[in-house]
Amino acid sequence: MYRKRAVRWVTGFILLTIFSAVLFVMDLTSGSSSMTINELIGVLGEAGADSPAGRIVFDIRLPRALAALILGGALSVSGFLLQSFFGNPIAGPYVLGISSGAKLTVALAMIFSLKNGIILHSGALVAASFAGSLASMGAILALSGRIKNMAQLIIGGVMIGYICSAVTELAVNFADDANIVNLHNWSMGSFSGTDREDVCVMAVIVLAAFVVSFMLSKPMGAYQLGEAYAENMGVNIKAFRIALILLSSILSACVTAFAGPVSFVGVAVPHLMKSLFATAKPVIIIPASFIGGGAFCMMCDLLARMLFAPLELSVSTMTAVFGAPIVIIIMLHRENERRRT
Repeated sequence: MYRKRAVRWVTGFILLTIFSAVLFVMDLTSGSSSMTINELIGVLGEAGADSPAGRIVFDIRLPRALAALILGGALSVSGFLLQSFFGNPIAGPYVLGISSGAKLTVALAMIFSLKNGIILHSGALVAASFAGSLASMGAILALSGRIKNMAQLIIGGVMIGYICSAVTELAVNFADDANIVNLHNWSMGSFSGTDREDVCVMAVIVLAAFVVSFMLSKPMGAYQLGEAYAENMGVNIKAFRIALILLSSILSACVTAFAGPVSFVGVAVPHLMKSLFATAKPVIIIPASFIGGGAFCMMCDLLARMLFAPLELSVSTMTAVFGAPIVIIIMLHRENERRRT
């Protein structure tokens, strides 16, 4: 039995890696100026780096593809951490309003900086986004102390998201016309405009949070079986819950700071990975969610660029098209299980 599961897990990771590699290459070769695989290989060599095609690949497409890979993985892992924390499959940074809180603080920081001619570096945007994520998470935790019904708590998170989005729109309405254009493009969710410096910053933050999350796989597995069981296994519940809050907030904040709010990835991808690997073990699902989330966002970003070219859709539009049906299927599946019991 264990051997069959091990074979399934290895096969799953191989398929995910191949799928991600294919999408990554397609992201680099597709666009208004398409190129073949052989041309891409030539461009990636030192001789093609300074050519027009090389600048397109190294300055535009490569940072964008890496951003989709890294931030998609971050969003998916953040969703899995929140689902483990609340014990609810619908929990995710976008659904709970955490992304909206990060969006609000980043929007206010951008309005203030643009109005005063201040250039905000990547670290400042991540810090502002992290503050908003923690504020939203704090509000949700405050609600969880009074609302024990998980369905009502999810609704409370959605309402917090709406409030943050309404305040964001109100702030944008009082911004200068030039600022509104920048904020509107960012608020719709997009991996465009990412440069190599941004990729370096997000890679350091996300990979550090991913490593810490993976190191918590064992206590997370015990926590999935209940707090009492985790305590008997020697898990410090209070410290563990704080770690989950901080890690999920850091990951979702990094995504919002660089790409804006991206919907449904944090909810849909972890469940796809659980179905693919037929397990909910964190030691398997955390790396699988990272790879799967990156592949999912690369696919959605590619479709957003190419589906109605030269018109480019927001990446959140495509993630919602593919992610929302998965969420509906999850709810229907849970309802069927509830009726059987």
